[in-house]
Amino acid sequence: MKILHTSDWHIGRTFHTHSTLEHLGQVLDALIEIVRVRGVDVVAVAGDVFDSAMPSKESYALLTSALRRLKAVGASVVMTSGNHDSATRLGFQSEWAALAGIHVVTRPEQYLEPISITDEYGPVHFYGIPYLEPVLIRHLYPGVPLKTHEQVLDFAMTQIREDLTVRGGRSVVLSHCFAAGVMPASAASDVERDITAGGLDVVPLGVFDGCDYVALGHIHGRATLTERVRYSGAPLHYSFAEAEKPRGVWLVELDAGGLGAVEWVDLPVPRRLTVLTGELSDLLEDAAYADREGDWVKAILTDQVRPLDAMRSLQERFPHGVALEHRPAIQMDVGDSSYAERIRTATSDPEIIAGFLSFVRNGVGPTDFETALLAELLTEQSTRAANS
Repeated sequence: MKILHTSDWHIGRTFHTHSTLEHLGQVLDALIEIVRVRGVDVVAVAGDVFDSAMPSKESYALLTSALRRLKAVGASVVMTSGNHDSATRLGFQSEWAALAGIHVVTRPEQYLEPISITDEYGPVHFYGIPYLEPVLIRHLYPGVPLKTHEQVLDFAMTQIREDLTVRGGRSVVLSHCFAAGVMPASAASDVERDITAGGLDVVPLGVFDGCDYVALGHIHGRATLTERVRYSGAPLHYSFAEAEKPRGVWLVELDAGGLGAVEWVDLPVPRRLTVLTGELSDLLEDAAYADREGDWVKAILTDQVRPLDAMRSLQERFPHGVALEHRPAIQMDVGDSSYAERIRTATSDPEIIAGFLSFVRNGVGPTDFETALLAELLTEQSTRAANS
């Protein structure tokens, strides 16, 4: 059996206010083509199908189209809800979708209702674990300590192993979580909302013992925690923090004895993410950046003084420039004195203004142009006051 492991589609996510639906549609087109060409039997989507609990009609339309075409090329789908999803909305009419081979697992108790799909070697049981927020499910199991995501998943996996012992056959688990061995929280992107990493809710890998393959979601970069426990990452870049992370899917084969070959298959990147660092004039003039003019661009400006109207200037060369950060190349040591202390000895308006500019601009006072402009404005103000 061939299984395509994907996750974190985040349908409806914006990228610095820009819609990503068109680009995600292109990537899903490529994913569906992989399913067709490689003869994939089952597509496993491990959570965060939508980006919000209230998806737009356009987001629903994209999902509906993708599922329809996956079915048309011969694949079944097993999909679980993640922490971004509304389980109720994602799971609406899932009972009827299952009749067409589209299995959407969102209810807490459904992890004990495996989707069994048979190949020439017998059944493969897909145990979809929807995102289970401890505070929302602990009342279902009085007497069981369910305070952390680790405890919840350990409880669920214990039941799954017991069920599998009775059923027999091979098994695949889908789960949306931070598992041990992933990057620290500081390296996560702004899309990976807090489940959390580096804290109490990291789930040890031993929790997932006893099944042939574990398809994880939530981390937006691919990761191999063990040969049978992996993250596929998101199919599209949703943050500049993800710029260097490849986009793709895992193609997993189960043979008669369980896990067989696992292959990474790249997905296209509709528009690259580029972070450029330097003074604004260099970014606008350097020919070395010509091949980046069509990218999503974040600029880290190293000018000592933040340039005026920098974003407009940036977008004249990089139309998809969407983010700016000012990080002066030279950090002046301005001490700990307050603004009031710094201008206490000032005896004129120009000195007061110069002290203010130095205070708010990391020790950099007015330029020659600004000094001349200030002198002109202050002279004009004095003239008006004398004539009034």
